[in-house]
Amino acid sequence: MKKQPPSIFNDVIGPVMRGPSSSHTAASVRIGKLVRQFFRSAIKSFQVDFEPGGSLASTYSSQGSDIGLVGGLLNLDLDAPGLVNSLDTARNRGIEIEFQIVKYEADHPNTYRITARGEQGEEYRFVFVSTGGGMLELREINDAVVSICGDFNETLLFLNSTEKAVVGKYIANIEKLVPDLDYCTAAYGRGFSLVNIKTGYPLPASLTEGFDIFDLFEGIVRLEPVLPVRSRKNCTVPYEYAADILVAAEKEDAQLWKLAVKYESARGGISEEEVMKIAGNIAATMKSSIETGLAGTEYEDRILDPQAHKMLQYAGKLSGGERDKKVIANITAIMETKSAMGVIVAAPTAGSCGGLPGTLFAVADELRLNDEIIIKGLLAAGLVGVLIAGRSTFAAEECGCQAECGAGSGMAAAGLVQMLGGTIPQALDAAAMALQNVMGMVCDPVAERVEVPCLGKNVMAGFNAVAAANMALAGYQNIIPLDETIDAMHQVGTMMPVELRCTGKAGLSTTATARRIGGVLKKGNYDL
Repeated sequence: MKKQPPSIFNDVIGPVMRGPSSSHTAASVRIGKLVRQFFRSAIKSFQVDFEPGGSLASTYSSQGSDIGLVGGLLNLDLDAPGLVNSLDTARNRGIEIEFQIVKYEADHPNTYRITARGEQGEEYRFVFVSTGGGMLELREINDAVVSICGDFNETLLFLNSTEKAVVGKYIANIEKLVPDLDYCTAAYGRGFSLVNIKTGYPLPASLTEGFDIFDLFEGIVRLEPVLPVRSRKNCTVPYEYAADILVAAEKEDAQLWKLAVKYESARGGISEEEVMKIAGNIAATMKSSIETGLAGTEYEDRILDPQAHKMLQYAGKLSGGERDKKVIANITAIMETKSAMGVIVAAPTAGSCGGLPGTLFAVADELRLNDEIIIKGLLAAGLVGVLIAGRSTFAAEECGCQAECGAGSGMAAAGLVQMLGGTIPQALDAAAMALQNVMGMVCDPVAERVEVPCLGKNVMAGFNAVAAANMALAGYQNIIPLDETIDAMHQVGTMMPVELRCTGKAGLSTTATARRIGGVLKKGNYDL
């Protein structure tokens, strides 16, 4: 099956969520929702194993993987108010929950090995990975290798044969029965095979009831999508590289936001009007996150006290003027909303959720730009984001913080150029310069919380975006094109030691003060 192109609203600007981390909390909710759908009876026990060399072993609790997974099992949405209490809710319902650090082979730092059992004796073993920004992949079901990313309606048929020729005939019969089928593939476990039918709609019961007429049939599981933008066979997008966008700009004389709308409409099979509507809702949520943070937030299990208001209330002399104050205040406000389990938009991740919206809204306020212009800036930023997602990653666990705050800075630079009336070449140059400035940025959170130095890096990302946008608009030369910059950034990220990729094993994470803070928080004492 061909890999689907990135989506602005799946991969880049989104999801709308609660929690400190999109790769930990949001992806975990989606994982839990998929696991839940395998069971016809209530889930009785749920065990998750984390590999000690990966990122999750040290961060699954502090960054919300535990509450996310169980929240998904309870069918809570990513922005549900009850998410923070999901562990207590599940245990009060009699579900046995266990998290373990166990040595096993894992080829991704965000690997979840899960065993779940139902009240009627069903048992499934899964291997999931969180791939960054709330995205995920189910890679194994009872040792059968699959690829399920939550973007299709999936019908899984369990068969009592591993004979490929026999299973192939079974698939041929299914392909005759199922209209508008996207993909139908087979995977093999110990003593069974699994046929995975991917469609853009849920198969009706009248159709699936016909599957059990074949001798091999043993059972069926139906999975609904967990991503907002669905995928489909033969999905094509108009641009895969910045070079494609530059060609389109010459032909169409369009603005970057218009090309973003065209891209997402093609990617999701939705109208351009629907793309604008979704973008408007996301912008409104971002604005609300700023307002929530500025009003003050409360949450015990965090390092930093509320500080967003301090910048705007400070009466002394500061350099940079009101816009700079607003950039810092906005970014701080969003980060504090996130750390208090409020509703935010991952942009492109929860760890980097402040830089892009905080900066765009501050500049819009300075220049009195309306909401429509902000939405266009977000879309322009989203199109740059899909270029990064297509050839790199938004996961700090894979490429360091340059993949999160760094990517958000490049996106914000392009968004600012759009808002300020610049051209497409200027926007892409601004993104490239911003990314070049942050290459090699490590991820070393203090006490495994997404607060320090994450706040400062989000603020840095905002000002870096402002500088890069201004330089591009003024005609400064960008020497390395955006496509080449993204490739170089990915190369640098994968060369980083694993200790500097959100594992808490180097940098600020291992300082004496960080260890002290971590020890205090683990004891439940939040008076730092």
